[in-house]
Amino acid sequence: MADPLRTEVNPSEASRIDDVRPAELSAAYYNTVCVIGLGYIGLPTAAVLANAGIKVHGVDHSARVVDIVNAGGIHIEEANLDILVQSAVTAGALEASRVPKTCETFLIAVPTPLTPDYNADLRFVFDAVDAIGPYLSTGCKIVLESTCPVGTTRQVAARIAQQRPDLAVPGYCDGPADLAIAYCPERVLPGKIIEELVSNDRVIGGMTPACAEKVAEFYRRFVEGQCLCSEAGVAEMVKLSENSFRDVNIAFANELSLVAEAMDINVWEVIRLANRHPRVAILNPGPGVGGHCIAVDPWFLVSSAPQSTRLIRAAREVNDHKAVHVGNRLKAMLNAAPDARLAVLGLAFKPNIDDFRQSPAMKIAQDLADYGDRLMIVEPFANQLPSALADCGAKLCEMDEAMEACELVAVLVDHELFKRIPPTVYQGKILYDTRGMWTA
Repeated sequence: MADPLRTEVNPSEASRIDDVRPAELSAAYYNTVCVIGLGYIGLPTAAVLANAGIKVHGVDHSARVVDIVNAGGIHIEEANLDILVQSAVTAGALEASRVPKTCETFLIAVPTPLTPDYNADLRFVFDAVDAIGPYLSTGCKIVLESTCPVGTTRQVAARIAQQRPDLAVPGYCDGPADLAIAYCPERVLPGKIIEELVSNDRVIGGMTPACAEKVAEFYRRFVEGQCLCSEAGVAEMVKLSENSFRDVNIAFANELSLVAEAMDINVWEVIRLANRHPRVAILNPGPGVGGHCIAVDPWFLVSSAPQSTRLIRAAREVNDHKAVHVGNRLKAMLNAAPDARLAVLGLAFKPNIDDFRQSPAMKIAQDLADYGDRLMIVEPFANQLPSALADCGAKLCEMDEAMEACELVAVLVDHELFKRIPPTVYQGKILYDTRGMWTA
């Protein structure tokens, strides 16, 4: 059976495979990559590329990030990333700057935040495209990895065509193109980014079939998983579909937890037993959904087709509401015991990482700011509290101090550190466990 993700080319269309001109770059630029954005995806990608024998020029708007990377250090926490960056910088395979330079491949990995009206903010993507424009030459590959709405890759191509009329841009020229432009979304798990950058399959959506295949050749230099070629729009929707699928399934678990709570039933026991059915696999609920992907990307589909995405919208609303519900429950606990203090366990959006983007735990903690010095927060991956919490008198402390001083405990993140706490430590306390860490 044919792989539905792989673009098949009929013999009658064979000439289309050659619709990108042979590379005319100077030999000095072969096997070089310019990575735009040295954040949670860009820096690990740059490190993996550099350790695979590819010369990498990393670009970031932050002078601090550039200095840290050039010193062989890292500014984010990720397993084994420090080793790879240090090795690459020492070997001269990785350098960082605030400006691009001519390379064979340009890889854009910048944020695409959500606007207040739930649309994608593509300013960073277009700024990156404008930045690399002057450095493009015949034979270059441009790859967009940032999560984007369907149609963004075509907008990138149009922007390059307008900026560089001297180059034949795929989709905007007659005859062979001078560039290969494609979309290839990241699909990695924080905490396992290095491993999954190499092992996971990649979907490469080209502006043309030739673009897809040219860019697939690049990914095959370091990816052990399959590189599956398709159209740009398909690849864009694949990424959004993956995260929307997960969001919908998490929403079911979160809604189930609300129903069980209203009925005073242990939802963890319900899920454990329901999952003994051979065709049921309910996920675990939590205090909401965080991170830059699952909490954001479904809105890109909703904004593109609002009349056709009722389920996806509902899932987003359920997961956002769960954080509000948890906050209200904790306020009720604090109001019922006006002299008690609350230990808030965790601020990250998921366990064992230092990523706080779109974190429901962070939102819940900040929503409790009015309770000031009654809050004792334990977050092993933070050195200081955000101003909204620090200014209100909340205290960042160690686990032992919080558990000794607090009568109330809220589990918002199931960090491995928390799981190692013996049951005797929290016995006799009023516990609200959103992760099923101690109550499952």
